[in-house]
Amino acid sequence: METQRQQKYARLLQRDLGEIFQRDAKHHFGGAFITVTKVRVSPDLSVVYVYLSFLLAKNPQLLLAEINEKNKIIRQELAKRIRNQVRIVPELRFYVDDTAEEAARIEKLLEMVKKPSENASKLTYEEEDETEE
Repeated sequence: METQRQQKYARLLQRDLGEIFQRDAKHHFGGAFITVTKVRVSPDLSVVYVYLSFLLAKNPQLLLAEINEKNKIIRQELAKRIRNQVRIVPELRFYVDDTAEEAARIEKLLEMVKKPSENASKLTYEEEDETEE
């Protein structure tokens, strides 16, 4: 369970990283729309786990690798934004947030499951009436 301090720090970082990805870094990643969906912070506030969602990206894993290559630049930009609020700029670790894709996959699977037809339910009721007599 995260402390209030971790949660407050995570919100700060999510807001600032979101701005970095949407404004400053948009042209660096082939026009992909990158959203920071979740930020988790280690108890000592030294490591930040950043979950990203990609729109208009053909290969999210390739884009994630590119972001990891530019980790130092992103961290420097973050440092400019939060330098007056923190003592140490945390290490950034990026991950693909595939929650939306997973939800869509599950929804598609649920749609594939056949719903019982009305005829089948009528038969069951008629069979029950016959057994009661």
